[in-house]
Amino acid sequence: MSAFFVTATGTDIGKTFVTAGLIRHLRAQGRAVAALKPLVSGFDAASAMGSDPAVLLDALGEAATPDAIARLSPWRFKAPLSPDMAAAREGRAIDFDALVAFCRDAVAARDGTLFIEGVGGVMVPLDDTHTVLDWAKALQLPLILVAGSYLGTLSHTLTALDVIARANLKVAAVVVNESAQGGVPLEETVASLRRFTAVPIAALPRAPAEAAFAELARLLTDETGRG
Repeated sequence: MSAFFVTATGTDIGKTFVTAGLIRHLRAQGRAVAALKPLVSGFDAASAMGSDPAVLLDALGEAATPDAIARLSPWRFKAPLSPDMAAAREGRAIDFDALVAFCRDAVAARDGTLFIEGVGGVMVPLDDTHTVLDWAKALQLPLILVAGSYLGTLSHTLTALDVIARANLKVAAVVVNESAQGGVPLEETVASLRRFTAVPIAALPRAPAEAAFAELARLLTDETGRG
């Protein structure tokens, strides 16, 4: 295992939940692990302890101090909107080249496994010309694609896999994170997806046992070993 880019089929699907679970699993095994969420919208400094960066820092065993959050997530915006819109609300713009350079530096300096968590879904705009997919293309890391089990996820997931394949990027695993609502059984969602893709798929129930994250970590190790 080395470095992975964590993305999703949409927003509020569970990227941070999945990333934090993987971090805890690897740390429990005594493995070196680090994480970044370079860009976050919907961030309110007054309630920072409940933010995605704070969740990742807790999984890493670090206190969510202002300095630690700034190190993990240098680009923070208050509005819960797509990054381009959230930045515009503040009269700012995301420097795409600086974002990519920040991530590349972290990849080069990693010790063990590094997870770089994206923002929103894989096609969310970052600025006037770049999306999360462009960010992933610039980094050329294997992807972890997080999906839900809600009604409609099959189309969303297969569409995401299609645009990722067209970009010649590798998906190390699809993680189907059981949705709180939707009424579609997790197992049936996974079985249907497996009929349409050869990408490894891991299922995470609402109350995942450690075994679920252990299986996901095994899939990632296997895919990395295959090159």
